[in-house]
Amino acid sequence: MTTAEGSPLQLDEIQGIVLRDRPSPYVGTYLLLRVDDPVAGRQMMGRLAELVDTAANWWQPTLPALLNVGLTYQGLEALEVSQASLSSFPEEFRQGMAARAETLFDTGDSAPAHWEPPFGTGQVHIMLSLLAADQESLAVVLERARQARAQLPGVQVVYRQDFYQLSTGRTSFGYKDGIGNPTIEGSGAASPPGDGTVLKAGEFVLGYPDQTGNLPPMPEPAELGRNGTFVAWRKLHTRVAAFRKYLHDNAAGPDEEALLAAKIVGRWQSGSPLTLAPEHDDPALGADDRRNNDFRYQEADPEGHICPRGAHARRCNPRDSEIIGDVHLHRMIRRGTNYGPRLPTGILDDDGADRGIVFVFIGAHLGRQFEFVKSQWLNDGNFAGLDREKDLLTGANDGTGIFTIPQRPIRRRLHGVERFVITRGGEYFFLPSIGALRWLAGLGA
Repeated sequence: MTTAEGSPLQLDEIQGIVLRDRPSPYVGTYLLLRVDDPVAGRQMMGRLAELVDTAANWWQPTLPALLNVGLTYQGLEALEVSQASLSSFPEEFRQGMAARAETLFDTGDSAPAHWEPPFGTGQVHIMLSLLAADQESLAVVLERARQARAQLPGVQVVYRQDFYQLSTGRTSFGYKDGIGNPTIEGSGAASPPGDGTVLKAGEFVLGYPDQTGNLPPMPEPAELGRNGTFVAWRKLHTRVAAFRKYLHDNAAGPDEEALLAAKIVGRWQSGSPLTLAPEHDDPALGADDRRNNDFRYQEADPEGHICPRGAHARRCNPRDSEIIGDVHLHRMIRRGTNYGPRLPTGILDDDGADRGIVFVFIGAHLGRQFEFVKSQWLNDGNFAGLDREKDLLTGANDGTGIFTIPQRPIRRRLHGVERFVITRGGEYFFLPSIGALRWLAGLGA
């Protein structure tokens, strides 16, 4: 397994969350920690180097428990990484997610001023991602995490977020998730039909050529940067009842509601793509990983009469659509999951519960991958000829938004689009390699 230039992809150095499929179903916990004592923090890095799961056995989705770790810029500072090394990280990471709020359209109710503490305060230094097939296995990996910080009073847990996969395998909005992650060269994963170009490893892992043929800028020294990657971690509250009510108010009945929702999302709830199932949901298609991603937009539906150009899935991955720039430079690995109770089917009134999605982006380019898609594709319609239209499902709409559905003889245009997803908090993390964890542990020796 090699990159285009023949450099082996060091799977035993890359954290498993980057390349490995999750078990299904799964449960998990994110633990966020603060480092008050650099010596204790570095000691913990050494312990984690022996516990973190790597991508070397990523093809074992039945592995019962996984542990992975990331650090914020402030976390690296807390470990007393040198300023020369800190300055070699990309600007987006150094500034942090809260400082990038305007770029990310985290405004209004989603502004950092309204985030849950300790997000955006500089008090989040380490993220532990704990994932398991069941509660019993999760208890095992939680114990591993406890041992990693045992007798280290200089490392404190400041936040915990439990998450899980719904029994339906869907998001809180009711849609199948996790379809369409890119295939990475050298990972060992087979490319399913419709996946398109197998992307260079350097799009997602530092130290390897990316789609441009160049090596992405890498934190220094190489012992720290190589085989690492970046994560955008976001807690997103979903206004499920409000979205259902919007569909109800703009449709004549349940069947029309389902079709309208598919036009907005780009897929039916089962995961069946609207492009391949234009009129009705096809659960068998949605469940078939060999078929549910095998389609193109430009050759089948250039004007968006089947799947609107502003549909969420089409915005996130325009595929072969005619847009400015190279789609492949903006692909992302997504590891979203659910938190909070499911809203029972048919309920149109908010029950006051906090529910939503923990969205996780993984990639080598925070700027041209995550921030570009968030700002240009989801919150600016120009790339698809939609002027100022934002993504109806996740865009920063304010009650005056619109959504265009091309149809003959006259297009349909929805008005009064409000914000259905609200940011509750988030951070940028660096996921170091196993060797980098040991390098961090050795600082100050």
